[in-house]
Amino acid sequence: MAESQENRYAQLVARAWRDAAFKARLMANPKAVLHEMGLAVPAGVEVEVVENTAQKITLVLPAAPSGELSEEELDRVAGGWATRISACNR
Repeated sequence: MAESQENRYAQLVARAWRDAAFKARLMANPKAVLHEMGLAVPAGVEVEVVENTAQKITLVLPAAPSGELSEEELDRVAGGWATRISACNR
C-alpha cells in the first residue's frame, strides 16, 4: 500500500522536532530533504521553511485558484488548518 503524502509530511515534521541536524538540513535545503522523504516539489518551485514559535506564528495564504473549486478541492485546501489563534472580541 502506498504511503500518503500527508503521512510523509507528518513523518517529516516529527523527525524535525526530534532531530536537530535533520531540522537544520531541512531549513537549509528543503527541496533536497523533501525529495529524500518522498515528497515531490515541481521543477521551478521554490520552497521556504519557516518555524512557528510560542511568540510568532506564520499564516500562509495559498495562491488563489484560477477557477471554481469543487467541494472536494475546498475540503482539501481547508483540511490542513490548525493553529493556536483564537477569536477575540473588540
